[in-house]
Amino acid sequence: MLISWRSALSLLLASSLFFFDEWISTPSCRFVPRADHDPRDAAADDRDGLKVMIASDLLLMGSDAGFVDTYFGDYYLSKFFKKSFQTLKPDMLVVLGDFSARGSELTRRKWVPVLRQFHRLIGSLITLPFHVILGDRDIGDCSELDSQLVDWISSHLPGLDSAGCGAFEMENITFLSLNSVALLCGNNALRFGVEEVIERESLDFQTEIEGARTEMTNDFSLGKEMSPNFAWRENSMESGSGPVLLLHFPLHPTGRSRNDGQHCHEKAYSNSLVDVNELWQRRLAGSGPYESSHNIPPNATEYIFQALRPRIVFSGHSLDFCDYRHQDGTREVTVPAMSWHARDDPGFVIATFRPGKSVGISHCSLGRQSYAIIYIFMLVLLMLMILLVKFLTTFRTIMMAVALL
Repeated sequence: MLISWRSALSLLLASSLFFFDEWISTPSCRFVPRADHDPRDAAADDRDGLKVMIASDLLLMGSDAGFVDTYFGDYYLSKFFKKSFQTLKPDMLVVLGDFSARGSELTRRKWVPVLRQFHRLIGSLITLPFHVILGDRDIGDCSELDSQLVDWISSHLPGLDSAGCGAFEMENITFLSLNSVALLCGNNALRFGVEEVIERESLDFQTEIEGARTEMTNDFSLGKEMSPNFAWRENSMESGSGPVLLLHFPLHPTGRSRNDGQHCHEKAYSNSLVDVNELWQRRLAGSGPYESSHNIPPNATEYIFQALRPRIVFSGHSLDFCDYRHQDGTREVTVPAMSWHARDDPGFVIATFRPGKSVGISHCSLGRQSYAIIYIFMLVLLMLMILLVKFLTTFRTIMMAVALL
């Protein structure tokens, strides 16, 4: 009887481990309609168009990772990516910054394990297009910004220029990523480099949309138009006719309203790596005119709207999912953290770009860390029970042998 119970417990242990591993790593996605969008269109959004998986705040530890991170956290983060790609079949991956937990504190030598860890986590998915932008945890706040370090990190990530910005096109859809950390700072070379990218992309879009002659480029001097006050040219582009904008910091909330309160979720911080009070205080203690802000400053926000007329904006940093509509109608989606270091329930966003300007948004959630902890606790108890049964069986055998003597 004891032997049969031991076999049953072993089978239960193996099967529960398999089913839990599949369940906790499989994303659960919910389509998020706009206020003027018919929810019945969700199925069409899932079928048609370019599908992009957008994640943020991976908070990788590199060589500083402890035992739990290396053999538990990294394992499940890799499973998250693998199951998400297998289930949802996106065409590309975008990470909105803070893929490193303490990148701004690392030397170049210490940065190498972080980059290797990222490539190892996405594994075979590396063959698909991906784009990673920089966050404040990657390159520091205004008092820590190092142009040479930004240039070095950018050179190891696809599509980024020396200022940490990037522009690329997928299926006739233009994406523009900006180093939003630099936009929070005062007069520095990186911020001016970002402004140059904005002006160049603005001019390219206006030239394309208006059919203007290419000679316009020769008559336009970036140096004369740039200023610390974010001056810009008159832009005749329609709202929403510009690129898909990718940022780490959200745009300024002035004049912004939620599409629906149900489309914003409460933050759920889980452990000490990202202690909210400590994080806020550390950032507030920095220097520079915008250090107390966790959004793009108002003047830079207006500058971006005026120059780029973005089709839609995706941002990270807030660690939370939310769907906003700005005063001019521009939609902004903040992407939740995809890390148990930041949330009990990590997640990401699937954006489907359909013909025209329509963009379908799905908020995807992954297994909760608290569920994983409970499961591990129960698993340990089950293993102890199996060991106890094995011990009792062995003890009974020994006692019977002694009795025969």
